[in-house]
Amino acid sequence: MRRFLRPGHDPVRERLKRDLFQFNKTVEHGFPHQPSALGYSPFLHLMAIGTRSGAIKLYGAPGVEFMGLHEENNTVMQIHFIPGQCQLVTLLDDNSLHLWSLKQRSGASELLEEQRFTLRGPPGSPPSATQITVVLPHSSREVLYLGTESGSIFVVELPSFRVLEDRTITSEAVLQRVPEEYRNRRSFELIEALQEHPRNPDQILIGYSRGLIALWDLHNNRVSHHFLGNQQLENLFWQKDGRQIISCHYDGSYAQWPVSNENRQPEPLESKVPYGPFPCKAISKIYWQTTKNGLPYIIFQGGMPRASYGDRHSISVIHGSQQTAFDFTSRVIDFFVICNADATAEYDDPSAMVVLAEEELVVIDLKSAGWPAVHPPYLASLHCSAITCSHHVSNIPLKLWERVISAGSKQNSHYSNMAWPIDGGTNLAPDPPQRDLLLTGHEDGTVRFWDASGVCLRLLYKLSTVRVFLTDADPNDNMNALGEDEWPPLRKVGSFDPYSDDPRLGIQKIYLCKYSGYLTVAGTAGQVLVMELNDEESEHVVNHSEADLLQDQEGYKWKGHERLKARDEPVRFEPGFQPFVLIQCQPPAVVTSLALHSEWKLVAFGTSHGFGLFDHQQKRLVFVKCTLHPSDQLALEGPLSRVKSLKKSLRQSFRRMRRSRVSSRKRRAGGGNTTEVQEANSRFDQVALQEMELAPIQRKIEARSAEDSFTGFVRTLYFADTFLRDSTRHCPSLWAGTNGGTVYAFCLRVPPAERRMDELVRAEQAKEIQLMHRAPIVGILVLDGRGTPLPEPLEVAHDLSKSPDMQGSHQLLVVSEEQFKVFTLPKVSSKLKLKLTALEGCRVRKVTVANFGSCKTNEYSENDLAILTNLGDVQIISLPFLKLQIRYPCIRKEDVSGIASCVFTKYGQGFYLISPSEFERFSLSTKWLVEPRCVVDTSEVAGNNYLHNKSGMEKTTRKFRDSARSSGEPGEDERKSARLMEHALLNDEKVLKEIQSTLEGGRGSYGERNSRRIHVGHGLSNGGAE
Repeated sequence: MRRFLRPGHDPVRERLKRDLFQFNKTVEHGFPHQPSALGYSPFLHLMAIGTRSGAIKLYGAPGVEFMGLHEENNTVMQIHFIPGQCQLVTLLDDNSLHLWSLKQRSGASELLEEQRFTLRGPPGSPPSATQITVVLPHSSREVLYLGTESGSIFVVELPSFRVLEDRTITSEAVLQRVPEEYRNRRSFELIEALQEHPRNPDQILIGYSRGLIALWDLHNNRVSHHFLGNQQLENLFWQKDGRQIISCHYDGSYAQWPVSNENRQPEPLESKVPYGPFPCKAISKIYWQTTKNGLPYIIFQGGMPRASYGDRHSISVIHGSQQTAFDFTSRVIDFFVICNADATAEYDDPSAMVVLAEEELVVIDLKSAGWPAVHPPYLASLHCSAITCSHHVSNIPLKLWERVISAGSKQNSHYSNMAWPIDGGTNLAPDPPQRDLLLTGHEDGTVRFWDASGVCLRLLYKLSTVRVFLTDADPNDNMNALGEDEWPPLRKVGSFDPYSDDPRLGIQKIYLCKYSGYLTVAGTAGQVLVMELNDEESEHVVNHSEADLLQDQEGYKWKGHERLKARDEPVRFEPGFQPFVLIQCQPPAVVTSLALHSEWKLVAFGTSHGFGLFDHQQKRLVFVKCTLHPSDQLALEGPLSRVKSLKKSLRQSFRRMRRSRVSSRKRRAGGGNTTEVQEANSRFDQVALQEMELAPIQRKIEARSAEDSFTGFVRTLYFADTFLRDSTRHCPSLWAGTNGGTVYAFCLRVPPAERRMDELVRAEQAKEIQLMHRAPIVGILVLDGRGTPLPEPLEVAHDLSKSPDMQGSHQLLVVSEEQFKVFTLPKVSSKLKLKLTALEGCRVRKVTVANFGSCKTNEYSENDLAILTNLGDVQIISLPFLKLQIRYPCIRKEDVSGIASCVFTKYGQGFYLISPSEFERFSLSTKWLVEPRCVVDTSEVAGNNYLHNKSGMEKTTRKFRDSARSSGEPGEDERKSARLMEHALLNDEKVLKEIQSTLEGGRGSYGERNSRRIHVGHGLSNGGAE
């Protein structure tokens, strides 16, 4: 009867699982996707960003981050902080207003939505009567002034959002004070700007789109001044002393207007078109910042000559004779200037300009000569070139960490030394317990090294492989170089550059050995580069070697792209990782698998045609193995070929249909033998029932045909020192798994270190395993005599792992998309299997070995398999007995790119792309958890007298979002509660549109998302119990 018992009901094991496993989505790294609004609080020193999907994110000092999500799936149009309060108001494109507050709970702050409100007009009134265009939070903290398209200004009370109808400012009331001739000539139309008098809160400035500017006296409810502009108004700015206002206009001009009691209808002091005389684009926003030396900073967006520079996204800064037009790489959403926030100060004294562009955040230091950019500690533009692959390395040794940082610091010499100017709030998180690296490969041939130890993802170093090859781009080109007399004085800023000079440069696989400092990267055109870390600049020739994976087989012709041409002359490389060997696969297909064994000095690589082994110490190719099936003609077309597989797929479909019709006709024709067929089937069924284990209901795993395309596609490569020939002698070995369910095993003879350069590495094929169901192999693992995975190369030599057990028998674990199977070694006989697809109907997409430690004691930890399926579920499976421990829904199954981009860490965490510019971080472990914990203390802020806090307090990274913890297996309702921001985004635009439409059609309700309340500071942080 024991075989009928359901597994997983051992009470002791259940308690242990609760101590080991817990699923949390902890933090989002990167730049918010599709930003739409920007706000800043000089009081809190916090910045807020809103997105088109209804999210708002608050940022302060590095690590101080909060997130909120509106119930409505609407674009955030404006964000305004309430002066002197930990509150902000958001305006959405459905004309609704939302009040958010930062409140403390359990010693940490959280962002809560408190009120929502939609301005309604009287019955029968047009929508424009209450369509909000401008929001002005008054310094009294009691009311909001709402400018509308109809020209009326409504006043609502805070925090109740009650409309104070008796205080409404109508266009008729303003019209009474305007001269008759002007009143007849121009209509008011919508309100473009509302500004409060910097010295007198009883006066507000009203700007109408047709050019009229009126100063409204709140105390007497009348117009005290009016300024008659002749150009369409875009925005207004009030100088700090209140004596002048600056207006900017649609024709690219700005004007200064004096404000005095003597003249109630003044003429402009100056009207200027900075980039005239030819027609210019509108100046949409302007700052006029005063300084002690008397020369103001004039900062404005737009105004470029329409014909020649109308496509530029620029913000100009003018200070005396110095003038620069900062040219951004994407559309400017908004910007603000950080200056002296003390209301009693005589001058503005601006220190920095913060610009939110569509694809990145740029901060300009206005204090230093040349106005350099400031290196951002967060909001990194991950997608400055499209991410093509990721690789995570845990627990980096200090020496390697320092060398990488040193190489990166030399690349950042052009950045300002200014401290990060947005420094509100305090980070409460402990320091990260270890140093982790996340490496991202990009379409332009670069690899970026990110500090993934804590909440902030910080760029440490960028490696470029372009210099090795001859391309159309000149690496010495300087886009910022300008002639002395060039006008306008444009200067390129920002790192976003989505265009690749050659798609063949794209990085597809990365492997870094943290002990030896060897790095190998492989690309789209079959290029494999082996690199080593050098602290000095070097100029040398990169050794070339060619690997012919077809081995001169006849009948095959490559139809894809050509190989990249390598440089024959010496190439200068900057400090950091420098390539010394280039292995070029032929045909130059995408490298699909990569493995590096730094102790043996060997690199293995695989493509859709086969795999090879290279000795990078002797710079010699050891062997190649062709895995191409005779029917794999599709593998010869290449990913960049215009020839698509659609025609072939249609042909195969029609052939199957014809075969099914023919077979059905044959069955009908042979009806006389029906009795014999039924008897044979019944005998077969009885035998099958006797052999079949009693288990839960299983789906049938259909054996795949060897004629399926890409059966020779090499999916995984693995080095192991194990028993391959007999049970008495172990030897180095290389294992390869293909898309057709075949496993190849090669015995390697690696000479000892003293004769390593004199003798050759030898390889001989020892085993070939063919899985019956022919499912693609996604992982290969050898377990030692204790059932523990073999340690990484050099891990034992550095005393970071126990030596493997070489006394007991080893086991081979083969992970296919459909099942897990354990074989004994060296006989390779089947011992144990778990049919994942048969039981769950899902397929394995990602698999890794992860170490899970108990949150109750440091004495216990275990190694398990962490897998991600095509349904977006994350599962944990025990080793070596292959028992399913727990399952969590992680990624929407429609999010194909998110599933494809997922990467696991060694200690039970993971990353996946929720947009081209954002990684979602999640944790499966109760012990290793990186999540935000921060606080905004209003009493401390108030004690600063609005002065910019420049104390030496260290503020490390922490951000917050709803972790939605669950320790058990979630139900179907929780599976549906996918976050609104998790978009499926692929590089292929057609697939992108299709998946995005699926996501938009399946968005849940506000209650399902359960994301209104955003909590901060509960649970575990970096392994420490709170």
